[in-house]
Amino acid sequence: MNNSTVGGQISAFLLASALAGALVAGLLIPGAVMAGTAVSGTSALFASLPSELEVERPSQSTKVLTSDGKVIATFFAENRSSVPLAEMSPFIKDAVIAIEDSRFYEHGGVDGQGILRALTSNLTTGARQGASTLTQQYVTNVINESLAAEGKDEQIVLNGQKRVGDKLREMKLAVALEKKFSKDQILEGYLNIVFFNRAAYGIEAAARYYYSTTAKELTLPQAALLAGLVNSPSFYDPATNPENSLARRDQVLASMLTQGKIQQAEYDAAVATGTDLVVTPSRQGCASAELAPYFCSYVSRLVLNDPLFGADETERERKLYRGGLTITTTLDSRLQSAAQAQVDASAGENPDRWGAALVTVQPGTGKILAMAQNTVFLPQDGKFDTHLNFNVDKFDANGGDLNGAGGFQPGSTMKPFTFAQWLNEGKSITATVDASKRVYPIGFPWKSTCGKVLGAYSTAQKTAGRDAAEDLQNAEEGFYRSMPINYGLYNSINTATFASAAQLDLCGIQKVVDSVGVRNGLDGSPVNMHQVGNLLGAIGVSPLNMANAYATFANDGTYCAPIALTEVTTAEGDKLPVQEASCREVLKPEVARGVNYVLQDVLKRGSGVYISPKVQQAAPAAAKTGTSNNNGATWVVGYTSGLATASFFGDALEGQQRAGQNVTINGKFYKGIDGYMIAGPQWANYMSQVAGLYPAENFPAPPASMINPQPSSPCPRTSPAPTNSAPSTASTPASTPPADE
Repeated sequence: MNNSTVGGQISAFLLASALAGALVAGLLIPGAVMAGTAVSGTSALFASLPSELEVERPSQSTKVLTSDGKVIATFFAENRSSVPLAEMSPFIKDAVIAIEDSRFYEHGGVDGQGILRALTSNLTTGARQGASTLTQQYVTNVINESLAAEGKDEQIVLNGQKRVGDKLREMKLAVALEKKFSKDQILEGYLNIVFFNRAAYGIEAAARYYYSTTAKELTLPQAALLAGLVNSPSFYDPATNPENSLARRDQVLASMLTQGKIQQAEYDAAVATGTDLVVTPSRQGCASAELAPYFCSYVSRLVLNDPLFGADETERERKLYRGGLTITTTLDSRLQSAAQAQVDASAGENPDRWGAALVTVQPGTGKILAMAQNTVFLPQDGKFDTHLNFNVDKFDANGGDLNGAGGFQPGSTMKPFTFAQWLNEGKSITATVDASKRVYPIGFPWKSTCGKVLGAYSTAQKTAGRDAAEDLQNAEEGFYRSMPINYGLYNSINTATFASAAQLDLCGIQKVVDSVGVRNGLDGSPVNMHQVGNLLGAIGVSPLNMANAYATFANDGTYCAPIALTEVTTAEGDKLPVQEASCREVLKPEVARGVNYVLQDVLKRGSGVYISPKVQQAAPAAAKTGTSNNNGATWVVGYTSGLATASFFGDALEGQQRAGQNVTINGKFYKGIDGYMIAGPQWANYMSQVAGLYPAENFPAPPASMINPQPSSPCPRTSPAPTNSAPSTASTPASTPPADE
């Protein structure tokens, strides 16, 4: 359409308005608002209005995906997925034009004939008939969408609130828009932006919401119903007002028939149908995640905390909820499903709200492959609900909130780090230590080249009012004697760990712990290994950090920072930067191999012997059990060369003060929960299912010089050695391995 035609239509509009005594009296603007407005004043106002409209892509939904393409969750401020016009049913195109703007392909943005027709009808019948073209409606939607994206909702002007300036601006921008875009581009933009209900913006979301289909597959009656809905989404909502909706749909179908867009037979068949809804409610955010809600929470916090996604959290939030991102994560849905099944089974119905968690990291990449816990985000009858993520720290390294529980006391799973330093200082795997020593008083000559040693174990000093704990204890009698250091580790003997630490520079132990990424789960600070209680795991650390630390052993001493994102793509197809794999050697390979050599014996003949058989059939594995002093936190952290997994079971309620003693869990009574009892089978059952998905190899042996010949029977056990034929269950066998603390 040429400019003279457009100008003629606008002149006709102004003339008609002047004759009526008000610009668009009876259309969308109450007559009193503009009574007495002169044509010359209106023309001047029209000339002063902007003539360019910046059309940006409307707010779109963000999808978070597993590494294998499954949807974890969707984030949106407006549930919308834009699709090309070619991927929309021809019925929806014809239907919306028939009912909203039958002359769409004939006018230049403003329809002078439509204005005069509506004005005449309003003056003669008193009815309220609008005259906005689809282009004008699109202009209004674009303006309002831009305001919403900027958080300026109070500036949004709805149809019934428009004044003369608003209406004239809409008209002028519509004319300009028609010069810039083709009709099909405008129609595509309109159908992708228009509001259907609070859960559906744009035709694709509306098709999915009301009919569980796509815009491309909409049938004639479905398309006609949705086209009729946009006029008044509440009044014509088929879910709440089906009669109104059907009447409006039939009106749309009649218009399509009159305009020759459908045949009589198609019309007859369509009006004979009902609403026939197949509603699929939209699922928004991590609380509605289809799987891995707590991993979803972790991913969302990574995005909201990271300056790579925006200058501040407000900008990052806008990108997450409105940017139409596709976030591909490291999560493996196969591992996640297996992990979730295990944690859900560990405590059963769980009226006492015990926590269970599993997290898996891939050695050599740091990729988080599974993250599960036995809770729900939102309150549900009979469910343990919490917003806290049991598997991660409370804050990230920069102080950003991760919504984490802040870790749990890891108990004896900290012992391998002291052993790693033992090997690092050139000591033998089988060297003998004096595990009979129980007193480490204030003033004990610890070795440290970098800090002050804190803490003491001395009943005598405690009795005298000094700041000391009671004499160091093992969980069981019979192990206060000299023994090979490897025997002390795989049987988890506290006094053996202290005897080895007494020969080491504690700064070396500190360096090992720091280098493998273990830190205070509450504030992200280093775990102070000069506080000697931390040699036995007295401070809370997160399962993710423990799994990743042990992955360093599995990876021949090379640490890889944990990562959760592999790719983030914008709606336009551009790739945003994500954290890349960051790996570095932190332990000498022979040291890692020495640790692996001994931790395999934990499963073969030590504190984890009853949890081993299934895993060992799947792949060579190593692990360490751990239990806090009051049995309220129990662990198994173990690995193959392909997967490293931390398994936790215990008190995960805020405060974490409950003892795991004299308790009944999943129908079984426990005098005291130990790491191998529940966390152990949880780890073993899960790992036996998934280990084959990430093929593992035999761990390389440590150098022969690191292993001295062992006596044939260096330290007879106080009870018969359990065999691998014992069941991997939570039941306590007649002859147990040493409990660990």
